[in-house]
Amino acid sequence: LSDAVGGSFLNISLNSNSRVNPFDLPRAIEGESNEDILRSSVINLLGLMNLALGKLNPTEEASMDRAIWETYAKKDITPASSFADSEPPIMQDLVEILGGMVGGESLAQRLTKYTEGTFSGIFNQPTNINLDNQLVVFSVRDLEDTLRPIAIYVTLNYIWNVVRSSLKKRILVIDEAWWMMQHDDSAKFLFGIAKRARKYYLGVTTITQDVTDFLQSPFGKPIVTNSSIQMLLKQSPAAIDLVAETFFLTEGEKYLLLESDIGEGIFFAGLKHVAVKVIAS
Repeated sequence: LSDAVGGSFLNISLNSNSRVNPFDLPRAIEGESNEDILRSSVINLLGLMNLALGKLNPTEEASMDRAIWETYAKKDITPASSFADSEPPIMQDLVEILGGMVGGESLAQRLTKYTEGTFSGIFNQPTNINLDNQLVVFSVRDLEDTLRPIAIYVTLNYIWNVVRSSLKKRILVIDEAWWMMQHDDSAKFLFGIAKRARKYYLGVTTITQDVTDFLQSPFGKPIVTNSSIQMLLKQSPAAIDLVAETFFLTEGEKYLLLESDIGEGIFFAGLKHVAVKVIAS
């Protein structure tokens, strides 16, 4: 699809040349202070560390929080500075700061797999991609399963920064969104984007095959129920009761979704439900 319309296809994997730096900062828009931008980035990075290192305990989280602020400060990025042209730090800078902190040594050690170990290439280099195209596709298909939620989180954060930096109408489509629902930090992040997107002229579409995983997350259900348009295709008997409860389906609609053929389902716009059949061109 991307090739057909002259889009950009970016493969995010260990062997690919596409790199996204989690420490990138968005440009300030009217009404946003440098302090707001920096604080928001630190919060997002803490969420990323909880994904990358496993849930941090309160002591570890406090150490990590201080280390992230110091990592930015090392590059002269502070709430008081004008950092529009500053070069953001990379993961290696954070590892060095943690290594020199009392209580940060074990965190630094655990992070080295993203700077020197197996996964070193992917999040430890400056961003080398741009989104100046009508269609940009980020593919995480070739990534190891353990890295996938982390890569989606970093990529979404990068897209969110671009969206916030220059306001124009865009649509963000997240396929296999249930990956994000497996961890509270990434689920919370996606929920935050879905809630704030409209303010930045962004439409968000989530696609998932694993409806149960998505709806059982405390953040998945509100994403679904806040969507203005929804579409359900064939459902498995195991998931149908949860789907029926979430979407207030009648018995007839439940039966229709269990017996649907390819491309058949129910389309919801506001309070209206209609049975549809999609015929691929």
